[in-house]
Amino acid sequence: MTYTGKVTVGGPSHVRELADLIVSKVAVGTMSNNAFLLRCRHTDEQLLIDAADDPATLLALVGAGGLARVVTTHSHADHWQGLAEVLDGTHARTVAGELDADDLPVTVDERVSDGDVVPVGASELRVIHLAGHTAGSIALLFDDPDGGPHLFTGDSLFPGGPGRTRDPASFTSLMDDLHSKVFDQLPDETWVYPGHGDDTTLGAERPSLPEWRARGW
Repeated sequence: MTYTGKVTVGGPSHVRELADLIVSKVAVGTMSNNAFLLRCRHTDEQLLIDAADDPATLLALVGAGGLARVVTTHSHADHWQGLAEVLDGTHARTVAGELDADDLPVTVDERVSDGDVVPVGASELRVIHLAGHTAGSIALLFDDPDGGPHLFTGDSLFPGGPGRTRDPASFTSLMDDLHSKVFDQLPDETWVYPGHGDDTTLGAERPSLPEWRARGW
């Protein structure tokens, strides 16, 4: 199957094979959340991004290979409704942004901040703190040595704009972080995997930055 990033609830996962990681994307739950399973090609260690819902589907995706970590991108409930059951079934360690960790329904083993590194076997994900959608929202960057960067953004960046914010100050914070930590640092070919819906690239979204600022959402 050619990877398109287009998944539907109840449908199959889509698999993208990189030189060092295998990325499997699946949609779960009533809000069609994306969950991503990353497997190191060298060690077979696996990491799940957002145990959003439907733990049976997520555990089937993990399979017999086990799970080292579950990263929760932010504290909104639609991104962790399957977390407790996935942990019960795998005994994985939990990872979340420092400022959101206390709002999750489980004990967070690893509280991360901007610039921290989360391992996936022989590979690494760099934590990017993007304050605004929630105080502790994080994105995860895999800088593929054999290709362009891959960025898992939770609800901080979608095709067509940033994630929802509660007030103008939060919107400004998110836009400032997206500018300085994402668009100013990463190339157009960076592949973006959001928390809902289809994937995109920074190049596809970059021309719209002034429009997003002007409209305020």
